[in-house]
Amino acid sequence: MTPLLTIRSTGARVGAWAFVAFAALNLLDIAVRGRDMASVVMTALLLLGCGIAYVLGLRPAVVADEEGLTLRNPLRDARVPWPAARRIEGAEALMVTFAEEGGGERKVRSWVLHTSPRAQAKAEARARRDARHQPGAVAAKLKGRTPATYAAQQLNEIADRHRPKAAVAEGARPAPPETPAGAGALTWSPAAVAALAVPGALVIVAALLALLG
Repeated sequence: MTPLLTIRSTGARVGAWAFVAFAALNLLDIAVRGRDMASVVMTALLLLGCGIAYVLGLRPAVVADEEGLTLRNPLRDARVPWPAARRIEGAEALMVTFAEEGGGERKVRSWVLHTSPRAQAKAEARARRDARHQPGAVAAKLKGRTPATYAAQQLNEIADRHRPKAAVAEGARPAPPETPAGAGALTWSPAAVAALAVPGALVIVAALLALLG
């Protein structure tokens, strides 16, 4: 499914790739010159660092496609078909409320675009400054806008285009899904868990062997 909108953190991805490059150079050096147990421990630590870089920097994303919205957080994924989306909000973070199987609702916070109150205040101040130099209609849209609110606006526009036509025309929320296929779901990511668990276990084993040796 071709994504209609993909949101990632550029800074986090740059930092993650920088660490991966650093780890690759060090692993190459260990492969050439490492011959002791300390090299084994360092290898395990570098692999764990790469796992952390993947989970925190490379994996998180918000992806919208024709069928629904996917929130990829460090360890878990939320998959929300458009009919199941109840609210998409943005303030200090992007928040999505969706219908679960059985008629309940769940709210999920996206790791991407999460900002501190201080950063949010700076973004709002910057938006107000920009609004002063814009026409009235544009200024009204820019007022108080942060990256999270702008993302929520874009996602709501996509959601409205893909919700049932009757619900959009009447300004009503779609009814809770009656089948599992129409409900949102929050699941663990096996790849993300393995990216931390496997090198983490190697670090423990290598450290124990170093202590015993």
